[in-house]
Amino acid sequence: MPEIDLSTFWTSVVAAGFVVGFLVGMTGVGAGSLMTPFLIAKVGISPALAVGTDLLFAAITKATATLPHHNIGNVNWRLVSWLALGSVPGSLGMLAVLHVLDPSLTALAELIQRALIAALVISAISILIYPFVVRRQANVAEPPETKIRRLPTVLLGLTLGSIVTLTSVGAGAIGVVVLTLLYPTLLTRRLIGTDIVHAVPLTLVSGLGHMSIGNTSFELLGLLLVGSIPGIAIGSRLTGVLPDWLLRIALALILCFAAYQLELKL
Repeated sequence: MPEIDLSTFWTSVVAAGFVVGFLVGMTGVGAGSLMTPFLIAKVGISPALAVGTDLLFAAITKATATLPHHNIGNVNWRLVSWLALGSVPGSLGMLAVLHVLDPSLTALAELIQRALIAALVISAISILIYPFVVRRQANVAEPPETKIRRLPTVLLGLTLGSIVTLTSVGAGAIGVVVLTLLYPTLLTRRLIGTDIVHAVPLTLVSGLGHMSIGNTSFELLGLLLVGSIPGIAIGSRLTGVLPDWLLRIALALILCFAAYQLELKL
């Protein structure tokens, strides 16, 4: 496993874990979109190591939301299965590419960073347009059983699997917007719950794959979790306190700023 010196900035890592956990608790977005840019731009670790560590971080944080969403009926498990049918092979395929190319190469590090910048900008746009997508479909009634659009769903999973494994970004903001377009009759809470639950096996497979090629720091992961666990607990209790539109604008601006910081590092 990579050796990195956390003695000088461990407080910043814990604080970042808390802030990201707080945002995830309030909005369901942020685990990959915010943490990976922070690790690269502020902590200064390699893009491959940042992505690998953050994927396990995202898997653990999102796993905490699985049971609550299941218990209140927010998960369409058939839809999760079809998404995973595409995303898991997509993740494994991208891991194979990373393994062959050797993540220590400077060119590959730059590729990951540029892909991350693009994913952050797309995520910011997705966060802003999501309310308009939902509003356009608000009067559509949810049927007793949702018909699964198999091919588009598997292709969405395949795309998300590749993007998330390369950048750790996309499972949340991008995934839920496309799902809303594919399944306009699903209630918003069920779309979000399904997207969050699907992200667990995707980020876990991707994270374990990165770990197998040495792209994980357990010391860094532990510090992030120390901050994020109380952050998620507090953020989830404050959901609804701030206006949704304000949260979305703030998140979009943060993601764009993160993309800008990464661009400066190139």
